[in-house]
Amino acid sequence: MHRFLISAAHKSSGKTTLSIGLAAAFKARGLCVQPFKKGPDYIDPLWLGLAAGRACRNLDFYLSAHTEIQAQFSRHGHAADICLIEGNKGLYDGLDLQGSNSNAALARLLDLPVVLVLDARGMTRGIAPLILGYQAFDRQLDIAGVILNQLGGSRHEAKLRAVIEHYTDMPVLGAVQSDPRLQLVERHLGLMPANETGAAEQQVGEIARLITAQVDLERLLELTASQAQLPQPLPARILGKPRVRIAIARDAAFGFYYADDLNALAAAGAELVPFDTLRDARLPAADGLFIGGGFPECFLDALAANTALRSGIHTAIESGLPTYAECGGLMYLARSITWQGKTRPMVGAIAADILMHDKPVGRGYVKLLPNPEHPWLRQWKGSRTGEAALAAHEFHYSSVENLSPQTSYAYRMQRGHGVDGQNDGIIHKNLLASYTHLRSTPTCDWASQFVQFVHSVRDSESSGCRSGGCQ
Repeated sequence: MHRFLISAAHKSSGKTTLSIGLAAAFKARGLCVQPFKKGPDYIDPLWLGLAAGRACRNLDFYLSAHTEIQAQFSRHGHAADICLIEGNKGLYDGLDLQGSNSNAALARLLDLPVVLVLDARGMTRGIAPLILGYQAFDRQLDIAGVILNQLGGSRHEAKLRAVIEHYTDMPVLGAVQSDPRLQLVERHLGLMPANETGAAEQQVGEIARLITAQVDLERLLELTASQAQLPQPLPARILGKPRVRIAIARDAAFGFYYADDLNALAAAGAELVPFDTLRDARLPAADGLFIGGGFPECFLDALAANTALRSGIHTAIESGLPTYAECGGLMYLARSITWQGKTRPMVGAIAADILMHDKPVGRGYVKLLPNPEHPWLRQWKGSRTGEAALAAHEFHYSSVENLSPQTSYAYRMQRGHGVDGQNDGIIHKNLLASYTHLRSTPTCDWASQFVQFVHSVRDSESSGCRSGGCQ
């Protein structure tokens, strides 16, 4: 087994592109690659999952206990040939002075060697003290080697290799030239998601080809080999017949879902039925509805043009269909979205309007206090273990405008912005729409509680299908 964490000296060093290329390159060799991403992120995991041909899993200190991270790593990585973890930010960066949630801390927790990606633009002799400093800062950390990135040419590479060989004992695992073919399109929330572009597979293939030619894959495998097997995971829960059907938006506009959350919904008894907000004229027959995050602002015209589906969703929610929406889903369910001077009508189930801004309105980790009015998160396990608030995250450039002051909310914000800096989780009938992204964990089992809520609503009503124009 081979396992390693890819990190960098600072963000925007190219580690995501390197991680994508390595995952695809090893997969092309017939190896089973299990990708992981540190921290809260939806976009990088989409690319990593596409490259590896296997769903990427998130490892997050803020949302999960150490034992849970270890169990998750073992559960998903146990049968893989390679466990590849992409870090976030710099190797030693973190929320506190001790770096307790840094990439280095994750590497130590999971006993992982580190592959350090260094953006070497404009550097020659200065690369040596940088490497020596990273080695000396934490002697317990195993930095297996470096991959030099954004090089200016063969002469630049030769100078860097000579400096590193003379002043350090650090193996150089690769030297990647600056190349526009390695650039992934970015927008306001980061990279363009892989689910939006039909050319994603072709781009992943091109990145893998370039990385294979410039990184010593054999040496990387040699330095990251481990004889220690990951602990045998507990047997997977045997699923019976699904108890409820939940329609889930899965398309270019909405694709921000944690793979573990989807697994948790299925384990709780939900059959997830995908639909396309851009093309489908009606919801599938379902007992509940889930619309995750995404970029609805980038698809305003197409979403607005699908009047049949918008009307059907509005009718379904007004008829009491249990619905959960996060961030982009909240935006879509509002009356309208305004972006770059253009306003388009949306579903209208939330009596408010969405305005996009040039800078983030809410960004980062949040702490939430569930209100008694919350329609389904009433048995939050954290409240029984002494935790005062629920840990989650948000990242949005939009604000909710013209919302009634009489609005009922599911959460009070202890940390973060939410809807208005004090509240989040708009409640309307059986709809809950929030900017907050929840993560299903042992202390916050939102997936099972939402499924239970859907089940109870369905069983309490005898009116049959409530999803509008479903068939």
